[in-house]
Amino acid sequence: MRPDLSIAALRRRYLAGETHPRQVMQDIVARIGDDPHHVWIHRLSLEEMGKYVSALEGKDPAALPLYGIPFAIKDNIDLAGAPTTAGCAEYAYHPQRHATVVRLLIEAGAIPVGKTNLDQFATGLNGTRSPYGACRNAYDPDYISGGSSSGSAVAVALGQVSFSLGTDTAGSGRVPAAFNNLVGVKPTRGWLSTRGVVPACRSLDCVSIFALDTADAATVLSVATAYDQEEPYSRQALTHGFDFGRAERFRFGVPRADQLQFFGNQDAVALFQRSCEELETIGGQKVEIDFLPFLKSARLLYEGPWVAERYAAIREFFDAHSAAINPVVREIIAGAKKFSAADTFEAIYKLEALRAETASTWDNIDCLVTPTAGTIYRIAEMEADPIRLNANLGYYTNFMNLLDCAAVAVPAGFQGNGLPFGITLVAPAHQDVPLLHLAERLNRNANSDLPMPQAQGGRVRVAVCGAHLEGLPLNHQLTSRGAHLVARTHSSPDYKLYALPGGPPHRPGMVRVAQGGDAIEVEVWEMAARELGSFVAGIPAPLGIGTLKLADGTSVAGFVCEQYAVADAEDITRFGGWRAYLAQRGA
Repeated sequence: MRPDLSIAALRRRYLAGETHPRQVMQDIVARIGDDPHHVWIHRLSLEEMGKYVSALEGKDPAALPLYGIPFAIKDNIDLAGAPTTAGCAEYAYHPQRHATVVRLLIEAGAIPVGKTNLDQFATGLNGTRSPYGACRNAYDPDYISGGSSSGSAVAVALGQVSFSLGTDTAGSGRVPAAFNNLVGVKPTRGWLSTRGVVPACRSLDCVSIFALDTADAATVLSVATAYDQEEPYSRQALTHGFDFGRAERFRFGVPRADQLQFFGNQDAVALFQRSCEELETIGGQKVEIDFLPFLKSARLLYEGPWVAERYAAIREFFDAHSAAINPVVREIIAGAKKFSAADTFEAIYKLEALRAETASTWDNIDCLVTPTAGTIYRIAEMEADPIRLNANLGYYTNFMNLLDCAAVAVPAGFQGNGLPFGITLVAPAHQDVPLLHLAERLNRNANSDLPMPQAQGGRVRVAVCGAHLEGLPLNHQLTSRGAHLVARTHSSPDYKLYALPGGPPHRPGMVRVAQGGDAIEVEVWEMAARELGSFVAGIPAPLGIGTLKLADGTSVAGFVCEQYAVADAEDITRFGGWRAYLAQRGA
């Protein structure tokens, strides 16, 4: 069983003397293994992590808010003694001091585990634009992780660290959070110092935070927020004003129906609607807004001269070593050369006009709620159409730093294919704390019938129908994660069970049908919610986790099979379950 790596849980164990940071780091190294998800660019050795552990000797765990807490660092943020590559080995340099935000976290007791994979030079929202390999989604490795802070998100989702640092210029700290069922904080620009960060667009860049829950995110934000006199874009954090996140009544804006985009993903449509309904149940008043000015602002980020900021950040390297740069990234940054100084000023004028236009929106709402991303894509799809599909991912994210907004990405349920969906809560600058308060309320008051898998008290239930049944070959994948059997039961009487052709052996496929189905034997197992990501990541296609209806009419997360895969499969529904089928075969 893997330990609970949430900050609160680890602190309890440290304070009780149940574990030691050195043991936690040893466990993490073993857990990462050979890194099949392409999470890491540079990992610290146990000896290197031991230096940070040794610095905690003799210190009171209660006195340091992040005592012994393991964290990951996106590899465009400096960690002294480790190379910074920004996703390009030829660009690498060895910083002599930590980035400001890294230093603050280490001083609070946190222990760095290493540097994580990213879309090269933080240019992308998908996680595939890296010479270190496309980072794979924690729930289904065929799907994108989101980017550019890809490895940072997946490291947390897989239970390899407690939290991580990313960066966010166009959505890089929010899209990966949504795709990996995490909380992603994109703070007000300047709250977290960007000194020691390789710039993407220096005037817009933010350091972001990925965490397991809002409490952890708030803890890290409080430690990392500090005015940095050596960083020109640093700002004093302001926290006054109306805390709508704790108010009995608040107003939340949503884009007009004709301005919402889900790119054909009907599951996302339903999940977003459910999130809006849940906000209403906790006191929110929904207000439709005109989203067009926000969309116009977003288009300036890549269609205007802010692309030239990306070029300015690496101009000398780009001009001398363009062949070393990912072709898609190279194409985007090379486009900067067409913009003149006059173009830049015209774009600035347009942005100021849009800022004035959007400012009136905030007179009518306390926060804005959007999908974090309208849909998700397979890695193969993204690599086949990298520009257009990446632009789709930024539909709801690209405007935020241009318009000086704060945002928190929040998990909002699971799609039928078992992949997470998320929403983003948005407000003007310096409303970070109310956003976190609202995110916490939304999580705490989630409806019990929210599409599965859903955490209840930090745990989720999963129905299994094949080799994961008790006593069968893959049951250890549940028990090793601390799962326990809740019930032996049956599905509702509208499923068919198939024996799938090909290897590996012992693979049933369960499909819901309109007619001709039957009740199928299943077992319901319960595990810690944060164990689910690594469990789902090991499920091979065409199987996945979706919503399964039980005999008593309730729904639970469960194994389902894609319809196409049963065309040549043997229909074994008549046996009523996998055990009976195996008994008939003498297995």
